[in-house]
Amino acid sequence: MKVLITGTSQGIGKAIAEEFLHNGHRVYGIDREVSSIEHTDYTHFVCDVRDRDHLPKLDRVEILINNAGTQNEADIDINLKALIHITEIYGVQPDIKSVLNIGSASGHTGAEFPEYCASKGGVMAYTKNVAMRIAPYGATCNSLDPGGVLTPLNECVMNDPELWAQIMEETPLKRWATPQEIAQWAYFLTVVNRFCTGQSILVDGGEAINYHFVWKD
Repeated sequence: MKVLITGTSQGIGKAIAEEFLHNGHRVYGIDREVSSIEHTDYTHFVCDVRDRDHLPKLDRVEILINNAGTQNEADIDINLKALIHITEIYGVQPDIKSVLNIGSASGHTGAEFPEYCASKGGVMAYTKNVAMRIAPYGATCNSLDPGGVLTPLNECVMNDPELWAQIMEETPLKRWATPQEIAQWAYFLTVVNRFCTGQSILVDGGEAINYHFVWKD
């Protein structure tokens, strides 16, 4: 299938792109940074998702995965407004089979920075809106909402032994997810799943049970 993924230069987005490529799909990536993915079925567009004038001209997208996001830098503009614009262009159309928004456990708990939580809470509400609108095409729309994931963006706490110990106390499974684990969830929700829609799937190792956010000062 023809798959469009935002934020593919590193972390979760890169892992999702690699998962789809491994399974034989044609993948297009959008990121403001270059990508290290080298594959004959991968095309990368260097573009900021907020830049409406320079988004790639792609039609007949079958799977859209909104992964691009930030923390403490224009959270609302990137995590929510740009996600909405990307979806309205590429996702709400007759060829779409599935839209997946990468949200956050913080959208459920509110246990993080205010603008970040608000942006991810907005993603949850918008997911339901899109699910209703693309249902006539037989398509699904869900959000996948991870807790802690072992990505470069989280290294400031991953590399701090004291904070990491506190975080593990708040995480019943005593570990964070790998990007590859989140990628497997993304693949399931967009390719295997054909009936679950309008849902926000929390994948956080049980962290939300404790509702206590730990971060570096």
